[in-house]
Amino acid sequence: MLRVHITYTASDVPCDASMFYDANANSAFLAFYFGDASLQPSDFEKILGSIKYGTSQFSLQGAVWLPSARVFHGSLRVHNENPFKIEYQLFGDPTWRNLLSTPPSRRVFIYAETSFCETQISELIDAAGILGHELQFRDAAYANRRTILEKPLAFISHDSRDKEAIARPIALNLQRKICPVWYDEFSLKLGVNLRESIEEGLKECKKCVLVLSPNFLSNRSWGKKEFESIFTREILEDAKLVLPIWVDVTKEQVYQFSPSLVNVKGIDWNAVGEDEVCRQIYVATTSTV
Repeated sequence: MLRVHITYTASDVPCDASMFYDANANSAFLAFYFGDASLQPSDFEKILGSIKYGTSQFSLQGAVWLPSARVFHGSLRVHNENPFKIEYQLFGDPTWRNLLSTPPSRRVFIYAETSFCETQISELIDAAGILGHELQFRDAAYANRRTILEKPLAFISHDSRDKEAIARPIALNLQRKICPVWYDEFSLKLGVNLRESIEEGLKECKKCVLVLSPNFLSNRSWGKKEFESIFTREILEDAKLVLPIWVDVTKEQVYQFSPSLVNVKGIDWNAVGEDEVCRQIYVATTSTV
């Protein structure tokens, strides 16, 4: 699917909003992420009531994510002009179609940091139906269940001092992309053996995201041990597992920590930002090659 980051102007509640265009299903739908955990069901009802199909309530935010060539069953061509246009041609179909003209559905996805009971969610879905929407509501409990049931694709190794600014945003961003991760706040449960849980995550994950910051490089305890574990697994499996995220560090500093890491292609957090970092992590972890 094509994802277009949009600004939703009909609601005063801060959110990340996107429009998704599914070429195979010939359908478009809205998705919202709300980071305020104090929101109540009545707040979401009000937001859903503000959505009016067929009116111009959205504006392009400037970020467009094309579907991966590995999973899109056709060809794309982008016209970077005014008006902006993306055309697609599915395999076996000689016709080129305007993807942004895909008819909208009544499907609405809401991702939230709230924790509602099943009754509250059911009542919210019923209220959305009355308003003309087919709602899929996914809150903190949904994210936790996915983390428990699914094998993590990425292990996020970081220093605790980088949690708020870097590690947590990466984990949440990847979760919104339906990319299960091993991240301590999601994966460590009360009473579990810390060492065993971390080692299990390192063994199961497809890739290990290393947040290489001055804090991480100076931490010779857990961060260093996690790196040594994944480096050993690379040798045993003859695979490339490490995805380095460089944050305010130099090649010389990384070399002093581990000479081999300098030769692994990384990405600069400050240069490209959260969305591009997470997009590249997603591509690397979900690739079948």
